[in-house]
Amino acid sequence: MKSISLTILFSLFALTLNAQKKTFHDFSVKTIDGKELSLASFKGKKVLVVNVASKCGLTPQYSKLEELYRTYKDQNFVVVGFPANNFMGQEPGSNEEIAAFCSTEYNVSFPIMSKISVKGEDMAPLYHWLTEKEENGVEDAPVKWNFQKFMIDEHGCWIGVLSPKEDPFSDKIISWITGSPNME
Repeated sequence: MKSISLTILFSLFALTLNAQKKTFHDFSVKTIDGKELSLASFKGKKVLVVNVASKCGLTPQYSKLEELYRTYKDQNFVVVGFPANNFMGQEPGSNEEIAAFCSTEYNVSFPIMSKISVKGEDMAPLYHWLTEKEENGVEDAPVKWNFQKFMIDEHGCWIGVLSPKEDPFSDKIISWITGSPNME
């Protein structure tokens, strides 16, 4: 009986470890033009995941996110935008309208994914992982507003979350990208 209990306990422990071993790279999403994209394609890169919106007071962050991407993309860094309409209807457009807006208004060249939900009952699976400690193994980090930023390391591990108002060129982000000590 003791060996059965130990086997069950060990199995539960192994399941818990496996649940927390899921990484960013284990997910697939759709690009803004509807193509399936495995996030494993970002292996070896630091990824800044941002839920974006075109009609928000923080929308001008698109400019700095694009500048950040262009500045550091050759250093194994990428910004990935996820349009979401979860906050006061601030991303009402279709994928086609969002793509046109990003291109014409902000000349965005970093990857933009299809519109998703980042909170609520219809939350995308990736955002469950990003926001729930039980999934990412690190921290609960519910999305508070548009332009919340999640830092993912080269191995697909959750590193941290930054507030929507955090400037894309903040010391926290730059030191994380460059690997230099945080200059807070």
